[in-house]
Amino acid sequence: MVGAGSFGTAVAVLLARGGFRTTLQTRTPEQCRRLEADRENKAYLAGVELPRDLRIEPVSEGLARADYVFLGVPSRGLAEVIQGLEAAGLGRRTPVISLAKGLVPPEGTAPTVMLSAALGYGRVACVGGPAHAREMVTEGAGLVAASLDERLAGTIANVFMRAGVVCEQSSDPIGVELAGVAKNAAALAAGATEAVGLNAAGAAAGHIFQEVWRYAERQGARPESLIGLAGTGDLVGTALAPQSRNRRAGELLGKGVPAAEIPDRIGQAVEALDMVPLLAAALDRAGVEAPVTDALRRLIAGELPLDGWVAQVRATVPPPARFGPRGALRRAWEQSRAWVRRRSRRRTSRG
Repeated sequence: MVGAGSFGTAVAVLLARGGFRTTLQTRTPEQCRRLEADRENKAYLAGVELPRDLRIEPVSEGLARADYVFLGVPSRGLAEVIQGLEAAGLGRRTPVISLAKGLVPPEGTAPTVMLSAALGYGRVACVGGPAHAREMVTEGAGLVAASLDERLAGTIANVFMRAGVVCEQSSDPIGVELAGVAKNAAALAAGATEAVGLNAAGAAAGHIFQEVWRYAERQGARPESLIGLAGTGDLVGTALAPQSRNRRAGELLGKGVPAAEIPDRIGQAVEALDMVPLLAAALDRAGVEAPVTDALRRLIAGELPLDGWVAQVRATVPPPARFGPRGALRRAWEQSRAWVRRRSRRRTSRG
């Protein structure tokens, strides 16, 4: 596990508890020494004991011994990590699994797209779904393991199941990643809007999801990835969690706190603050009309006041529905007629 933040630490704890020989790699030797001495990550996951069998070492020790590599680093730092995998001794066939729920700068690339370009799609996977770090190590979570390689997705899902966490398999990594992106942006948007009304907060989240879905569809993603655990499931978990970083960051934005000050206020990096500008740019390049995502970008940048943001949310009308051809309408009519006939027959038989 590369990265000893809250989620990386939680996953490492789960894997070690599940009987896997697990190594947690820290960013610096100093962090490694603190975790070794305390057997607890007081900075990011206080109160959770690190299993005795969990090995802790600095990232400088390399990856030559790894059978699987999980990347638990923020998406803004993924490009540097990916570029250093070969130098770190990554095996030629060793799978790499991204845990990031964001986009990689400077172009807003999905992590598995960048990993696949470097390693080939058969060695790459991602993990999504509702998984607050602290609750995951005590009560469980609902994860999704996604890869274009069926065997790899199944292996990762089985690893988490053995560690005591339910994990769905998916063949849609880009959909699962963009679902996480939509969730983070929607949580930030809802948090920034909640003080003026729950209807506005719900509309903000819904607009973000719709705009990201239109983009995801063009990337070949499937709708069930955004509807299921990785998308709406994760969003509900975040919306209900008072400790959610993205929700809290949105609330601070709504109170007028500059975005640059928010990570220090919260005590951790806030993925959505870095990711929303990348997302807005990616949607614009793809020709996707996304007024609410762009308004959120301007709110983060300090270019749009809160009342302007709220006005944009309330005034935005999504594109009209795409109605099917006459053949589809005829099939719907025939289905309704068939249902009426079946119901009539059941009533007759009862009589």
